[in-house]
Amino acid sequence: MSYLYVLIGLVLLFVGGEILVRGATGLARRFGVSPLVIGAVIVGFGTSAPELITSVQAALSGSPGVAVGNVVGSNIANILLILGASAALAPVIVDPAAFRRDGTSLALAMLVMAGALAFLPMNRVTGAGLVLALFVYIGLTYWLDRRTRDAAAALHEREAGMVSPADGVALALVFTLGGLVLLLIGANRLVSGAVDIATALGVSEAVIGLTIVAVGTSLPELAASISAARKGEGDLAFGNIIGSNIFNGLGILGVAALVTPFEVPARLAGLDLLVMLAASGLLIAFATTGAKIDRREGGILLVLYAAYIAWLAWSGAV
Repeated sequence: MSYLYVLIGLVLLFVGGEILVRGATGLARRFGVSPLVIGAVIVGFGTSAPELITSVQAALSGSPGVAVGNVVGSNIANILLILGASAALAPVIVDPAAFRRDGTSLALAMLVMAGALAFLPMNRVTGAGLVLALFVYIGLTYWLDRRTRDAAAALHEREAGMVSPADGVALALVFTLGGLVLLLIGANRLVSGAVDIATALGVSEAVIGLTIVAVGTSLPELAASISAARKGEGDLAFGNIIGSNIFNGLGILGVAALVTPFEVPARLAGLDLLVMLAASGLLIAFATTGAKIDRREGGILLVLYAAYIAWLAWSGAV
């Protein structure tokens, strides 16, 4: 039953995330919200909603390993697995002008996240600080987009165009509320099944959070990025991954700590956190050398993810 719970949870999270984004985007457009805000905020939040609900549910259930492992593992999977797979399908073109801003934001967000996990108690004060940092990022992004209308602003507007919004206020509300309900049910089933599997296999909850839960909650990013890559819009896949990782690192950890303070498992404040930072550094290095992430670099990312998963399997009982 535990594996069935995990499967049901993953399906509900994927469907719920997709419906929520369509509903929220439909409402936003209906009430005149600009494509800039839809692309930079609503799409980014929507694709990170499965991670958010799952991590909060795990924290409330007394499973901080799943809560934190989900965020750290999702950020690793977004770069090594999802970006790697997207680049392997088609080279991901990087706009240097857009990346100067978004890449800097990513680096700062990952450093803030890592510092909070490694050196601060995950209490409501820390949570509030992380959420405040996310609001600052969103506010600055919107202000700069409106003021400069640069390449990053154009990218955010195109991200809004990726979504097929629900038509009409009534349908958009149904999609939004229905998506939230599915996310809540899916997160509950996923966390419950994941904890039972960890117990049965004798591995730590952190490892389950870093693998099954993290990859599962990243399915919306995977679907969106693969779809964009197949359409020759790899820059959208790239922007989606950067935005998702920023939301994960600041928003999800922050909200989880605000809802209920929790202890960070020792292993997640160590090597796994360094892997996340190294993956972020590799993304920045690849993006700034050649203004694209080609198939060879995508293959390198995929091989590194396979090696990381193999290491987790070997060290799973720790």
